[in-house]
Amino acid sequence: MWLDSKKGFQRYLTSEKSLSGNSVEAYLHDVEKLTQYLQAEGISKSPAEITLKDLQAFLVWVTELGMTTASQARMVAGIRQFFRYCSIEEIVKADPAVLLEAPRLKKALPEVLAYEEIEAIIAQIDLSKPEGHRNRAMLETMYSCGLRVSEVVNLKLSQLYLQEEFIRVVGKGNKERLVPIGSVAIEQINIYKDGFRNRQQAAKGAEDFLFLNRRGKPLTRVMVFIILKELAAFAGIRKNISPHTFRHSFATHLVERGANLRAVQQMLGHASITTTEIYTHLDNNYLKDTLQTFHPAFRKAF
Repeated sequence: MWLDSKKGFQRYLTSEKSLSGNSVEAYLHDVEKLTQYLQAEGISKSPAEITLKDLQAFLVWVTELGMTTASQARMVAGIRQFFRYCSIEEIVKADPAVLLEAPRLKKALPEVLAYEEIEAIIAQIDLSKPEGHRNRAMLETMYSCGLRVSEVVNLKLSQLYLQEEFIRVVGKGNKERLVPIGSVAIEQINIYKDGFRNRQQAAKGAEDFLFLNRRGKPLTRVMVFIILKELAAFAGIRKNISPHTFRHSFATHLVERGANLRAVQQMLGHASITTTEIYTHLDNNYLKDTLQTFHPAFRKAF
């Protein structure tokens, strides 16, 4: 029964939820961990027989194995998704995971780069090397548009509307959105595209990808991470930097300058405004100035 349910769950995640291969694999791993627990404890129950107490005992078990709070919270999301599917397909009469609580996570504020630090990183790019203009166009695009690393490596020539100053981005769940792109990023894309990309032989199937490696294949997420780490080191920046840092910085700089949170949500491709609200981690002076400007009780006497 578990095997059939897992196969059906996989089809559901792929076809109906349109999740990426990595997300599908993660959810299936969560369910596999649950079945490992049942086997280890000698519990012979089908999905229809699982109770909330079983799931709570499972969380205790993974805690004793040394699983971190963050991993447990993510695993609870996978288990909930599985039993939601089982409920839809009437494999279970009542969803046992509805009241399953994930461990509370401490919200760590994301690392943010100042604009000057971003400029310093980009300034380290060696434009005399073949990949130099590609890297500059890529980083300018990441910061200008707040793209996820998966979105930038999958960006295609056919998704560029540079005269209109927009790009079409395919985000999580294959959801598309139009994102404005700045003049600096447009200029660098055109330099790379017209002066270097058009001379490169693209590998079969990669003809439409914008950013290619030396073999004519799309860049990988790992390669973008390595490029950024090296440039940050050359710039003498000791912060814990990843491609996502550029996305965090993009959003934070917008909010700090008074951008509407709904607009930022749309540009980032967040399904929920709650996700975007993490970018309101602004410094005290900014918050104080905002209150004094907009809140009647805080306005200075003239």
